[in-house]
Amino acid sequence: MELLSVPAKKKRPARREWTASDVKTLRKHSKAKTPIEKISKETKRTIGALRVKASQLGIGLGHQR
Repeated sequence: MELLSVPAKKKRPARREWTASDVKTLRKHSKAKTPIEKISKETKRTIGALRVKASQLGIGLGHQR
């Protein structure tokens, strides 16, 4: 009888809360119309996370708005 191996579960990255300085940085980049990929690398957050937070704050992101 053959035993099937079960693939290991992937760990999800831990969620980080948005600090006041994170929000300030996001607003600064929004005003400067910085490309979202550059913001993502600088803040170490996903593009999706940045878009959701910007939407919650009511600000636009990226250079093509």
